[in-house]
Amino acid sequence: MRISNQRGIALILVLLMVSIIVALTIQLNRSQRSEIYEAVNLSDGIRLRYVAQSAFYAGEAILLTDKNAFDALTEDWAKTEMLALKSEGLFDNASFRLLIEDEGGKIPINRLITGNVYNTQIHELLLRLLTGPQFRLSQKQAEELSDAIKDWIDADDEVTGDGAEGGYYAGRDRPYAAKNAPLDCIEELLMVKGVSRGLFYGTRETAGLAQCLTVFSDGKININTAPKAVLRSLSVEMTDEAVKLFDLYRREEKNNLADPVWYSRVPGTTSVNIPAGLMSIRSDFFRITAIGLHGKMMERITGIVRRETGGRTVKLLSWRVE
Repeated sequence: MRISNQRGIALILVLLMVSIIVALTIQLNRSQRSEIYEAVNLSDGIRLRYVAQSAFYAGEAILLTDKNAFDALTEDWAKTEMLALKSEGLFDNASFRLLIEDEGGKIPINRLITGNVYNTQIHELLLRLLTGPQFRLSQKQAEELSDAIKDWIDADDEVTGDGAEGGYYAGRDRPYAAKNAPLDCIEELLMVKGVSRGLFYGTRETAGLAQCLTVFSDGKININTAPKAVLRSLSVEMTDEAVKLFDLYRREEKNNLADPVWYSRVPGTTSVNIPAGLMSIRSDFFRITAIGLHGKMMERITGIVRRETGGRTVKLLSWRVE
């Protein structure tokens, strides 16, 4: 009986050792496979980043080839989807998507104030945008949001209307200070009282503040490229029908968009008056979004460039990798 018990114990010990060895082997195999996959993903990520960079530089080159005296949605830089389609055969198992947007068609939010007081023209423009069919805020809600943005960028600590200064932000769950200086990037608006992520980013059906406002601008708005929500806010006489007619007109390549007052020739819109000092037909600032793609993996690069006078060079102003 004693010998039998010893054999039984030995068998149990052998089985335990085999189980431990099998478990360790499986774990080691999993770890090695995980490391291999991580290495492959890292390699693909680096490769896709270079693909995205190539697309970004291609976007800069397209802007430099534009020699027109105006910028419009009919130009090559605004139709980069064709270049993106051709990218399928340029890289092994990778492609890119490229989008160039005109920052000059957006409302220059840092010019909402002059000194510490409202710039009346931009203020009224912002209120029309916020109360228009795109955002549908009430007049009171629009004024509250406008006051909060003003307080964020003006230099004083005086609360404007229903705005907010340092005391409000210090009382938040994660307190921070009011900037009291111009925005450096449009994403800073997410820190401002009343700016939700939905309001900022918009939805699949509607644009958000990110598509309508800019911190890069010479102070004028390019009516050739302005988003329809911004176009709608350029004048108190502007209607949805007028916006539709303007947008159709500026997308026809045969129309002369080099004339700043082309909008006055569009049939059915003669009652619309856009202040001459507010509009432009040429832009210097552009947002380039380049994405490297491989299956479900992607690397995104977003940057703002300024096309220098004469159109011979572009200057990189901001750069973000996601």
